Amino acid sequence: MSAATAVEADAADAADAVEAAGHFRIYLGAAAGVGKTYAMLSERRRRRERGADVVVGFVECHGRRLTEDMIEGLEVIPRKAVEYRGTRLDEMDLDAVLRRKPKIALIDELAHTNVPGSGRHDKRWQDVLEILDAGIDVITTVNIQHLESIADEVEHMTGAKVRERVPDWVVRKADQIELVDSSPEQLRRRMITATSTRRTGSPAL
Repeated sequence: MSAATAVEADAADAADAVEAAGHFRIYLGAAAGVGKTYAMLSERRRRRERGADVVVGFVECHGRRLTEDMIEGLEVIPRKAVEYRGTRLDEMDLDAVLRRKPKIALIDELAHTNVPGSGRHDKRWQDVLEILDAGIDVITTVNIQHLESIADEVEHMTGAKVRERVPDWVVRKADQIELVDSSPEQLRRRMITATSTRRTGSPAL
């Protein structure tokens, strides 16, 4: 094989690899509680109406009835139960998502740290990259304070430790990033409503 032919073959292989990778969309929250998960599930509804094969890989409802209602009727990949320090915890079952191989997987909380021993990756963003490499589209969520490049500044400004972080290069791999924001008053109402919902079980607005 000539050098030129070898280069052409390598370029073709690279193009095939890029084409095979899944589409990556991130809902980036300006703060906790602004509605990232709701936005992600709303997009699921639109995709499903167009006939897409969508499953819930992992969604954290945080006791919010509205979020729970939006998941109702969807195909949800069963979580993996993990025993850690005497406590039973649930994690996303990466292998189950890969076996199911949907067109689109909804995976909440990109910055999440996996329970030690629960799988082959320490971080959920590593799970997501493996899912993308398998040719599955991923729609995910993350709050802006978890981005590696600004986490230290957030800590300095707020005095709160940002332990879970996502490397900037992971976020830059996204094909689309959608900023989800809310006014302070809207956020205050959402947090009050969410607290009330968890206490009474009444539907959230």
